[in-house]
Amino acid sequence: MSRADEIFQQNCRDILENGVWDTDQNVRPHWEDGTPAHTVKKFGIINRYDLRQEFPILTIRRTYFKTCIDELLWIWQKKSSNIGDLHSHIWDAWADETGSIGKAYGYQLGVKHRYREGWFDQVDRVLYDLRHDPASRRILTSLYNHHDLHEMHLYPCAWSVTFNVTGNVLNAVLNQRSQDMLTANGWNVMQYAVLLHMFAAVSDLVPGELVHVIADAHIYDRHVPIVEEIISREPYPAPTLWMDPAAEDFYSFTPDSFRLEGYRAWPLERKIPVAV
Repeated sequence: MSRADEIFQQNCRDILENGVWDTDQNVRPHWEDGTPAHTVKKFGIINRYDLRQEFPILTIRRTYFKTCIDELLWIWQKKSSNIGDLHSHIWDAWADETGSIGKAYGYQLGVKHRYREGWFDQVDRVLYDLRHDPASRRILTSLYNHHDLHEMHLYPCAWSVTFNVTGNVLNAVLNQRSQDMLTANGWNVMQYAVLLHMFAAVSDLVPGELVHVIADAHIYDRHVPIVEEIISREPYPAPTLWMDPAAEDFYSFTPDSFRLEGYRAWPLERKIPVAV
């Protein structure tokens, strides 16, 4: 059984059985037909994934691995907030007529800041610290810039990563303010697991634990039947992540630098409505 599947099933069952509905609240998200999109939620879920044991990807529903990697590189490598640099349509609902999603996600990672050692953007600062000061307890990124929130078309959901080197092992804590369990949980976990592998590979470190802290873990009302079907399935074994050993620089990775070996997954035949 895949550990990622086990965690996802446990989380969703806990939310459905013990969560709190917000049907008595006025909510921002809505469905395509204009109906308010209500949720059942749990506060403060913390999950741990040991990347030395297996690669965390769901098998009880298929995850589109290459599309997921493309979005990861769009944000962390290209540092873009324009969907013209993305090879999918997952951000179309939040883009304006120029293709921009505002000063969100990749834009924040690309802004240069002044440090004692010089000017760095957030990604390059992480790379510098992992090479030159791996014992530091200050290696982190933050996408939640209050100064720019009014110019973001969607506030960052996964907004902060803290990196920590223990011995020769690189660990990370991913902080997420809001998590749509059906559409994004498996997606985000897999992406940040790959990101941890990337930073470790170019820093001569071993990828260790990814700790995922979710403030508001929720299931939308129209997602409940789909979630119930998915979590009833028997998981397949976890696949193995292959990374191109020739990619020795963070910016040399491409979607073709990664593949999953032995990935078996249940098909997702039902269309998932997305609340915006």
